[in-house]
Amino acid sequence: MTTHLGLPDGITACLFDLDGVVTRTAVVHAAAWKAMFDAFLRERDGTDFQPFTDSDYERYVDGRPRADGVRTFLASRGIELPEGTPDDPPEAQTVNGLGNRKNAALLEKIRTDGVEPYEGTLRYLHAVRAAGLATAIVSSSANTREVLRSIDAERLFDVRIDGVVARERGLPGKPRPDTYLAAARDLGVEPSRAAVFEDALAGMEAGRAGRFGYVVGVDRVGQADALRAHGADRVVEDLAELGGDA
Repeated sequence: MTTHLGLPDGITACLFDLDGVVTRTAVVHAAAWKAMFDAFLRERDGTDFQPFTDSDYERYVDGRPRADGVRTFLASRGIELPEGTPDDPPEAQTVNGLGNRKNAALLEKIRTDGVEPYEGTLRYLHAVRAAGLATAIVSSSANTREVLRSIDAERLFDVRIDGVVARERGLPGKPRPDTYLAAARDLGVEPSRAAVFEDALAGMEAGRAGRFGYVVGVDRVGQADALRAHGADRVVEDLAELGGDA
């Protein structure tokens, strides 16, 4: 049986990804990744370079920590770079340098265009909290707090596990379940009593690997079948479809 929130009985906590679930920043992330990788590939391979595609973003980058995204995509093209350090400047030809170059592009896009929330998600969050369920934000982004503050949504989450916290605790990112498991642990709930809300394939895999009670795939880009194949129990285009007061 499901509750009025569209969740199975026994779910007491909801764990939300940020980009693509709470905010419309997934498309901004994708644009920043493409700008960075295309410039890198053009510089490396010349005008015959193979551009970074939407499929590359979904398969190798989306939902992963920044350095993991760089590393995974480069491996798909048979490219090896030195690892470098998280403090590498954006111009450094290292994994971390490219990641920091992407982040600089992202922050510029956010400063220029701002951040929009998904109103259906915000209404669903209010309904979840009104029903007494605990909430957490779980994101690989190191900019999570700033983004939530920009849409006045930080107060809607009891726990935050983001790129900053993951680095401090040494937590591997999605598709490993460690960040979601940490959120459940911080909320004091068993994974089997928590629901995961994700739009990325890596997030689906994390939800399945962590044996969470329910995994909701949020399909913003027409990949419903892939979300199911990677672990979603249910796929919606907007959280308003789940019910509640959303």
